[in-house]
Order: sequence, then C-alpha cells, then structure tokens
Amino acid sequence: MKKILNFIFFFYLILGVSNNVLGNDNFFNKGLELYKNKKYNDARFMFERSIVFNPKNSNSYLYLAKIYNVEEDKKKEEKNLETTLLIEPDNEEAILMSMKIALEKSNYSKVKDLSKTFTKVCEKLCKENKIILETLENIEPKNNES
Repeated sequence: MKKILNFIFFFYLILGVSNNVLGNDNFFNKGLELYKNKKYNDARFMFERSIVFNPKNSNSYLYLAKIYNVEEDKKKEEKNLETTLLIEPDNEEAILMSMKIALEKSNYSKVKDLSKTFTKVCEKLCKENKIILETLENIEPKNNES
C-alpha cells in the first residue's frame, strides 16, 4: 500500500511540474503572439504571468522592455532590460536596446562599455553596433577641442 501511495505522490509531483513548465511556455507564446499583433496590454499581462511561473525567463523581461519602449516608458523599459541582462548577460538585443538608451541619455562611457560586450556576443545585429558607434563619434566631444 505504501508503494502505491509513493507512486501516486510522484506521479502527481511530475504532473504538477510538467504543467508548470508547459503553462509558462504557453503564457510566453501567447504573449509573443499578442505582441506581434500589437495588443500590448494583453501581451504585457501574458509576459507578466510567464514571469510569475518562471522568474528567470529573460525573454519575458525583454518583451516587456519592448512594450515599454513602444509606450515610451523609459524607466520601466530600462528596468526590464537590466533584469534581462542580469539573467542573460549576452542577450544581444537587450544590450543593443540598452546602448540606445545610454546614447539618448548622453552616457557615452556606458555606450562604449556595452559596445565592447556587444561585439563579443553579436550574431544577428552586428551592423547596429557600427551605426551606434558612428553616431557616438559624431556627437561625443573631441578631446582636443577647448
């Protein structure tokens, strides 16, 4: 009888864990679909639910940052990008978005630091780094100017 109870317990434990994992994926995938359809409020809700089930889902934080970018809420965008980079330091999209924010804030040293990291990890967005660095060169004060 004890073996049967242990089997049932482990069966429900495995079932619960698998439902949790599948539920998280469903929330993220549904949020992604809503994001692509520009239903940002609904997408935000789904990404937040995804984070409740898996607080280390860097993609949910990244897409929240993208939503806040569209809504022009820079503070929340930056916060979610920082969280994305804490979880996944080599997320090139998050680094690129952070570089653009730092450039807007005229934080040139941060742009340069992020650029160094970006060049090490870039796979798809490498051209963007060059554009940002060229922009930085054009607006950063020259050392020999007085």
